[in-house]
Amino acid sequence: MTQPKPSRRTKKAAAQQDSSAPVHTRVLVIGSGFSGLGMGISLQKAGIDDYIILEKASEVGGTWRDNTYPGAACDVPTHLYSYSFEPRDNWSQLFSKQPEIFDYLKEVADKYNLRPHIRFGQNMTRGYWDESENRWHAFASDGQEYVAQFVVSAIGALHVPSIPHLEGIEDFTGVAFHSAQWNHDVDLTGKRVAVIGTGASAIQFVPEIVDRVGSLALFQRTAPWVLPRSNVDFPAGFQRALRRVPGLRFALRNGIYWSAESGAYAMNRRPGLLKGIEWIGRRHIRSQISDPVVQEKLTPDYRAGCKRLLGSNTYYRAIENPKTELVTDPIERVTADGIVTKDGVERKVDAIIYGTGFHVIDSFTNLSIKGRDGEDLTDRWTKEGVQAHRGITVAGVPNAFFLLGPNTGLGHNSIVFMIESQIHYVIETMKLVDANGVAAIAPRREAQDRFNEKLQSNLAGSVWNTGGCESWYLDEHGNNRTLWAGFTWQYWLQTRRVDVSEYELIGRQPAPAVRPTVPAADYPPQTFPDTLPVNA
Repeated sequence: MTQPKPSRRTKKAAAQQDSSAPVHTRVLVIGSGFSGLGMGISLQKAGIDDYIILEKASEVGGTWRDNTYPGAACDVPTHLYSYSFEPRDNWSQLFSKQPEIFDYLKEVADKYNLRPHIRFGQNMTRGYWDESENRWHAFASDGQEYVAQFVVSAIGALHVPSIPHLEGIEDFTGVAFHSAQWNHDVDLTGKRVAVIGTGASAIQFVPEIVDRVGSLALFQRTAPWVLPRSNVDFPAGFQRALRRVPGLRFALRNGIYWSAESGAYAMNRRPGLLKGIEWIGRRHIRSQISDPVVQEKLTPDYRAGCKRLLGSNTYYRAIENPKTELVTDPIERVTADGIVTKDGVERKVDAIIYGTGFHVIDSFTNLSIKGRDGEDLTDRWTKEGVQAHRGITVAGVPNAFFLLGPNTGLGHNSIVFMIESQIHYVIETMKLVDANGVAAIAPRREAQDRFNEKLQSNLAGSVWNTGGCESWYLDEHGNNRTLWAGFTWQYWLQTRRVDVSEYELIGRQPAPAVRPTVPAADYPPQTFPDTLPVNA
């Protein structure tokens, strides 16, 4: 009996089941944190169902999946640190903890049926643009190849732990781990613990472990500005009111947004106004630390906001704990059972915890991406500095989008707001490609240079450039390649539409078999409506 020939769809499905065959998709999204999930949802709303999300781990969540250290929590009120199109009325606290945010992201993935589009255990390692095909070829660490018209990097910046190399660490017989790779199998009870670093993570986990450990040596290189902050528990009655009272949840979110936005003026334009913040910070130190010598060690010598402002009502109390020793002498080496500082003192420790943050700027240059003419993007960014057009697209790199790309980070407001603005811009750019019947799009180099020249000019007088500190916001040349220069509503306005004059349209192709346009009402609503002045 003659077997029927397999259909084209059957052949495609069979090829995609064969791990050695390239997997074809229209849009390839890398990462499944806030950026990746939000991108997938917006693609669906735009009528683009042919997309794949690659995730290196076995679950969604990104930063909020990986950071499980004791006390991990958001330092932005969670009613704002969440999707505007997927509000939640039952957040238990003003600053929600990691498990609650992680659950939120998993619930969003399930609600929008994103999991069938996600390939877990796929870590993208490299990709190149094929000019003859006008397609991206991307490769995972297991060798699997993906071919796509568009690639969206949604990997974020806080995913590669920064672990300093300490001389002699190979001889250390105790346990050592980074806060983002917390070893929950290690019982710290009664242990002599060394914490290296006093950044945002350490501020949260040090108070959680101090009562449990036998002793705690806290190694501080630079004192952070820590402001008083109390978390607020939301009772069931308040949660019901948010659910039932029309406009209350919207008013709360917008109130939080504009309150946070007010800090942008001082940080970007008038750093001198931050002296009031410094007064509050010094008063906070004096109210919780009794030793004048320790007070002086904990008082920063740079402008508030130059490094990320932190908030805690328990951090200084943990330092005041008799178990804690604040060490400001530089580390010289590690021994089999201790840490030796430059003054020759050795402190015996059983465990070392790195609270040393993440690779941020250099995480971009770790990408192996080749654009037009085979140009290596890492080489360009290493020579010229990490730059993109509006922080999203890159000249010479067609159909590639970087969510939370260069200069789109924040020091004062919710990064989720920036993510949604960028996703909207990406969708608009894809629509522009379809509407013009072309295969690809890339920003013109002169438009990208003009954007970045203005951006760096705006940053020149900011607290991050003039505040007198070294931070991960700056690259090796002292240029701020991390933060946005201005108010977030200004960025929101700049990403409402795509100026075709700033872009080069590449190749021709038939219109795709998807909706090329979608009414604006189909897009997830932003924090506030399109009623802002266009000249703001």
